[in-house]
Amino acid sequence: MSIFDKAKEALNSEKAEQVSDQALDRAEALAKSKAGAEHHDKISGVRDSIDKQVGTE
Repeated sequence: MSIFDKAKEALNSEKAEQVSDQALDRAEALAKSKAGAEHHDKISGVRDSIDKQVGTE
């Protein structure tokens, strides 16, 4: 197995999914703390959209 195959496998692992979800959750929480309550739904929508693009599930 080449180093590129190993890297691809690592990026598609459950651990990588957990790390990306944690980062997105933190970013969402930070954005919500800075924005007004009227923007919370939009922020959550953006977070979900990004998760679909980078997530493995």
